[in-house]
Amino acid sequence: MVLPIAGGAAAEPITVAALGDSLTQGYGLPPEQGFVPQLEGWLRARGADVSVLNAGVSGDTTAGGLSRIAWTLTPEVDAVIVTLGGNDLLRGIAPAVSRANLEGILQVTREAGVPVLLIGLPAPGNYGPDYQHEFNDIYPALATTYGTLYVEDFLAGLGENTPQTLRAYMQADGIHPNAEGVARIVETLGPQVEALLDQVRR
Repeated sequence: MVLPIAGGAAAEPITVAALGDSLTQGYGLPPEQGFVPQLEGWLRARGADVSVLNAGVSGDTTAGGLSRIAWTLTPEVDAVIVTLGGNDLLRGIAPAVSRANLEGILQVTREAGVPVLLIGLPAPGNYGPDYQHEFNDIYPALATTYGTLYVEDFLAGLGENTPQTLRAYMQADGIHPNAEGVARIVETLGPQVEALLDQVRR
């Protein structure tokens, strides 16, 4: 005879893998001040039973992310945050190549049945308006095609994208956020990550 369990089973904790580059990895910061620990702390403070895995590799491109996604999706991973493309921009990689790599990542996550939050990073005008437009179109187009959650700009929480505004929240290299900058980024991205957790719970 099988007896019912009083009160039902407790909800399983959710594991999210954050696949990205140095912005995800926490370059230049003490481990506890990086993006992943701050995001996990923010979510837990709001009652989420969640673990965020740091799958950020400094210097990684979309090609690097594609090469890692299959083994990043270990059995315990319930959802993925994808934040890649900044190093493609720094290297002037053709947008079509970046798009194909990101699409490959989303194909793997779709096959695994894992929900995704896709986070973009707008292209500057250095390579001309055609490159800028083509690159910026990658993220919303793929988010629509693959039905992912989408955030336009990882750095949106830092306010207006001007040197004067950003200086207070960036490290000396002008590329990576400092601890306060990460906190602002997490505060802005947090609600979308909560929406990602909601998709897991469905």
